[in-house]
Amino acid sequence: MESTGGAAPARWDAGGSDEVPERGRLVVDAGETSIGIFRLDGVLHAYENRCTHAGGPICQGLIVPRVVELLDERRAIIGSAFNEAELHIACPWHGAEYSLRTGRHAGGGALSLRRIPVEESRGRIYVTV
Repeated sequence: MESTGGAAPARWDAGGSDEVPERGRLVVDAGETSIGIFRLDGVLHAYENRCTHAGGPICQGLIVPRVVELLDERRAIIGSAFNEAELHIACPWHGAEYSLRTGRHAGGGALSLRRIPVEESRGRIYVTV
């Protein structure tokens, strides 16, 4: 991977567009920063490969559908189901989950992954750090 700029922040060539298939990922190093790049519905999302919970390699964790609770008319839990339209990444260290679309922690609150600017041009993917 080569930097195409001399001043910070730098734009890095992360690889070919074909290296990130739909619902897939690519983990690359841009200088000192490890980055995970994901494609969902044709849109690229990139995050620093560092879990906000304990610093684990979040972008290398399992990609899983969101688990939603099923409620009855009294709002009592009667089961659970997977929401395939909302994918999460689960940290391999402690299982902390984040939305692949937003980077926000599945439990809500202020925890979010650090978003990295990503773009696609002429069959290549670029990140800026």
